[in-house]
Amino acid sequence: MSGETDLIKLYSARILALAADIPHLDRLEAPSITVKKRSPLCGSTVTVDLNIEAGVITGYGQDVKACALGQAAAAVVGEVIIGCTLEQVEIGRQQLKAMLTEEAPVPDAPFDGFEVLIPARDFKNRHASIMLAMDATLEGLREHQSQTCA
Repeated sequence: MSGETDLIKLYSARILALAADIPHLDRLEAPSITVKKRSPLCGSTVTVDLNIEAGVITGYGQDVKACALGQAAAAVVGEVIIGCTLEQVEIGRQQLKAMLTEEAPVPDAPFDGFEVLIPARDFKNRHASIMLAMDATLEGLREHQSQTCA
């Protein structure tokens, strides 16, 4: 019974509302970079398109095929990602990972919306899906940086 109660808490109304209203679901026409990430454990995928100018994300599109937790995480990212830099995304990703795996605090702004996913700490099999949008975005920023510095 407690396992069932934990699952009900995990899929809270806030998480389901985020999952139902993911920003930037339209793919970009001519992105600077596109990255697709897949969670081998559950099969969730997130593809992100980034437009980047002077190291800053100026356009963002995403295709999200994930569980409600992965969708909620993609919604949090989509709400705040435009205007972010590589450093901000690196820090936000590290803080999200630590929040999930080390009971660290909620990530700093602009990624403090990940607070909604604190109940997912106990569900390690969901962590990879939650990380997909941040992982794809970070990989895209790094790849773009390496292309522009080469």
